[in-house]
Amino acid sequence: MEAVNKIIKHTLKAKLEEKKGTWTEELTQVLWSYNTTPRTTTGETPFSLVYGCEAMVLVEVGARSFRRDNYDIEENEVNHRLYMGMIEETREDAQIMIAAYQQRTTRHYNSKVRAWTFKVGDLVLRRVMPNTKVVSHGVFGANLEGPYKIKTSALGGNLPPQ
Repeated sequence: MEAVNKIIKHTLKAKLEEKKGTWTEELTQVLWSYNTTPRTTTGETPFSLVYGCEAMVLVEVGARSFRRDNYDIEENEVNHRLYMGMIEETREDAQIMIAAYQQRTTRHYNSKVRAWTFKVGDLVLRRVMPNTKVVSHGVFGANLEGPYKIKTSALGGNLPPQ
C-alpha cells in the first residue's frame, strides 16, 4: 500500500504544480489514471484484472474515436461475457508474471550478498542493537561487540553472520 500511495502522491504533486490547491478535483483523475495504466509486473491494468475489460480513458469519452463510433451494444455484451469467462486465466497469468518478477528481483539483490560460513572455534563480532547500546556513549559508541568464539553449530556447520 505504501508503494501505491507513493505513486498516487507523486502524481498528485506533479498535477498540482499546474493547479495550486485543487487536489480534491485532481484526485479522481489521478486514481483513474493509476487504475487504467498497465503495470510493469503483470502487463495488465488493475481495472482489467477486476472487470475483465479495458476502461476508456477520460479523453476518449468526450472526443470521437474509432471505438466510440463503432460501438455495438450486442457485440459488446457478447465480448464482455467472453472476457469474463477468461478473466481467471488472465489473473493466473498475471500471478505467474508477478512471481517471475519477484524471482528476478530476489536474484538481483541476492547477487550482491556475500555468503559467509563460520566454523566452531571461529572468532566473530556481534552487532550492537539499539536496545543494548550504551546511550551515554552517543554517536561515537561501538557498533560491534566481542569477539565471541563459536562453541556449537545449530545449522549443520554453516552459520549466518550476526
